[in-house]
Amino acid sequence: MFKYLTVASRLNQTLISNHLFKSQTHQILHNLLEKCTCMKQLKQIHAQIILNSLTDQTLTLGKLVSFCAVSDKGNLDYAQLVFDQIPIPNKFMYNSLIRGYCNSNNSMKSILLYREMIEFGHSPNEFTVPFVLKACGNELAYWMCMIIHGHAIKLGVVPLVCVENGLINAYVTSGFIGYARQVFDDMSDRNLVSWNSMIGGYSKMGWCKEAFLLFKEMREKGMKPDEFTLVNLLSVCSQRCDVNVGKFVHLYVEITGMEIDLIFKNALVDMYAKCGDLQSAERVFEGIHNKNVVSWTSMVSAYARHGLVKFARMSFDQMPMKNVISWNSMISCYVQGGQCGEALDLFHEMLNLKVKPNEATLLCVLSACSQNGDLVMGKKIHDYIHNINSTDIVTLCNSLIDMYAKCGALRIAIDVFNEMPKKNVVSWNAIIGSLALHGCGSGAVQLFEKMQVEGIWPDEITFTGLLSACSHSGLVDSGLHYFDRMSSVYGIKPEIEHYAGMVDLLGRGGFLDEAVNLIRGMPMKPDIVIWGALLGACRIYGNIEIGKQILKQILELERYSSGVYVLLSNLFSEAGRWEDVKNIRKLMNDHEIIKCRAVSLIEIEGRVNKFMVDDKRPEISSDVYSLLDQLTDHLKSVRNFYMSSELSESWEL
Repeated sequence: MFKYLTVASRLNQTLISNHLFKSQTHQILHNLLEKCTCMKQLKQIHAQIILNSLTDQTLTLGKLVSFCAVSDKGNLDYAQLVFDQIPIPNKFMYNSLIRGYCNSNNSMKSILLYREMIEFGHSPNEFTVPFVLKACGNELAYWMCMIIHGHAIKLGVVPLVCVENGLINAYVTSGFIGYARQVFDDMSDRNLVSWNSMIGGYSKMGWCKEAFLLFKEMREKGMKPDEFTLVNLLSVCSQRCDVNVGKFVHLYVEITGMEIDLIFKNALVDMYAKCGDLQSAERVFEGIHNKNVVSWTSMVSAYARHGLVKFARMSFDQMPMKNVISWNSMISCYVQGGQCGEALDLFHEMLNLKVKPNEATLLCVLSACSQNGDLVMGKKIHDYIHNINSTDIVTLCNSLIDMYAKCGALRIAIDVFNEMPKKNVVSWNAIIGSLALHGCGSGAVQLFEKMQVEGIWPDEITFTGLLSACSHSGLVDSGLHYFDRMSSVYGIKPEIEHYAGMVDLLGRGGFLDEAVNLIRGMPMKPDIVIWGALLGACRIYGNIEIGKQILKQILELERYSSGVYVLLSNLFSEAGRWEDVKNIRKLMNDHEIIKCRAVSLIEIEGRVNKFMVDDKRPEISSDVYSLLDQLTDHLKSVRNFYMSSELSESWEL
């Protein structure tokens, strides 16, 4: 009837020339709204509604709000502005806005609108409840789920399958799987969505047995599974690392001849990789003809998980298309493999290609900076986080604290902690651990007490850092006090790392007998860390007898760890027990134990370089050894100068 680009002017002319009645005008505008495809057209129609005094026509305004709130071409903010100008919004308008906010990740607004809707006297219906339940699930608002569940029962809409599916999804998302199962069991008419929601809930919780029992019941009742059902089953197999059950799902698909999509094939690759069956993962991957970025990324992650950095990089380089998750997988692979320099190089390449890093990328790169001691790069990442206004993201701030502490910049780590707008228990653990790392035991104790004042409940990691801080600062009494309160006050059962901290604390303080008694009273078998801590104390205080007892325990535990053998050798050599030193070296030779070579790091022009003893790499050896020779000659000349000066002074005396 009208061309939309000129709808305003033509409509005015038509209305004036033909003297249409108000009802006819309303009908024309209503019909135009039905054909509206963009906000420009909608605003023209809205202008005509206002000009022709049709703002009391709730049916037309409802259509307008619905288009703005629900359509992909709409504008939710505009819908809210229109809604706010309506004196008495109807149920349809509320439903449209609730749905719009729920789908736009502003779920709390949906919940608030639902409450407002009830306060205005509108009864929710089957179109309201599912979206509000979805919003409750997004916000993990279990309490609101219960209230809406009660409303749904009172209104008589619970028997509707869409409402019951919404309840299952909301309870599952909130972590209340038992309530979800109760709703599921009471359903008189279940569809495929109902079964998938329940199986997906068990999968999310890692309840493999329950998921497969429900899958069995599903098939017995004649309900055919789809790709989503099977992907959920593969997901729980991946979590439990149960490759045999995963193979059952794979076999089921092959036997039934069920048509599967790319999502299932990618999930199959991921399942085999996480369950340790790399060959099967490769075989499934090679059989995918229409590989997408997820397929390739799954394979990169599979190689990374098995420590095959070279193969991961080959797959990464072959990818026809990469997304940020692909880059993250490869960067993470390098970090996990200890190749932090390569991880940082790849990050630079990612930025050069204009790929925008996300939170996971920045966390990986900060971890690489921590391991590499690369303070310059760490500061650049901090600046980047500040520039993109992400300094309020708690996880990033926690990683910054850890990075600065491990790079030696404790003061900056403390500043980051103090400036955080929000802190969680991980934040407190990070700063307490940072103070422990730098030997600031008193500061760590003060922060722990402040943590209690602010109502943050400590966890087992908090006490690991706190005991370490007491150990490094010689605060034996404080360490014993907190170790006792750990279980008596906070109800945290000490794990082996806490006992290791206490052994280290007592050992460094010279209380070797008390440390031995603590080890004997442990509820678990001591590991190499426990014995290593005690052995370090034996070396400090020259206790040969306990050292020999530890040797017997170490030989039973871990024959091939070089660190403890070196400690024993040093203990015996410092005591002049050369025969024992000889025996230790013989043990190392017999078991082909090679002493770990120390690595030194030096930062040159913003790049961290690694050096090892007797490092003869051509790209560094000539310049480095030339400089070292110059420094050695300089030190010798300075030493000779001071020695000659001292001799002259003594001769004069």
